[in-house]
Amino acid sequence: MYYYIFIPGFRTQRVSLITTLLDKETYSTLAIVELYGQRWDVERLFKTSKNYLGYGYSAIITPSMVRKEIYVFLLAYNLLRSLMWDAGTTYTTPPLRLSLQGTRHHLINFIPKLLAATSTKRLRVYRTLLKVIAHKAVPDRPGRSEPRVRKRRSKAYPLMTKPRHELRKQLQTA
Repeated sequence: MYYYIFIPGFRTQRVSLITTLLDKETYSTLAIVELYGQRWDVERLFKTSKNYLGYGYSAIITPSMVRKEIYVFLLAYNLLRSLMWDAGTTYTTPPLRLSLQGTRHHLINFIPKLLAATSTKRLRVYRTLLKVIAHKAVPDRPGRSEPRVRKRRSKAYPLMTKPRHELRKQLQTA
């Protein structure tokens, strides 16, 4: 199946979408294209969440610890997304337009306030947190694509393979 992407200011692109959903009455071309667009949004959300939550590198070796680390990452991600959902639905802001990094930042700042609050004040502090999260929505930028490049280049230094005191001695003798 073919469809065309029209974005003002850009060339129109013809895209091929291959699928096993062949029944045109049940699965219209437009419905499949919309689902594909939503899938792309999910992929983008996972990528940005890995960047913002720092899940790009792990020094853990054992499979059981890797699983645990992934579970903790998913737990943190779901906590932030549920806060964004709650803030968006409470203050009529689309939850996908809220900033994951901003939500993380505000939650870290509010944790001491939530812990110090009495049970009667905790709901008020939580509502304030939701209001702060919902305050600044990210602009809607449909069809936005970013180049796949690294902003920061890795340093050309070798890995540390000896204790620091031995490396210092090597520097002093050189």
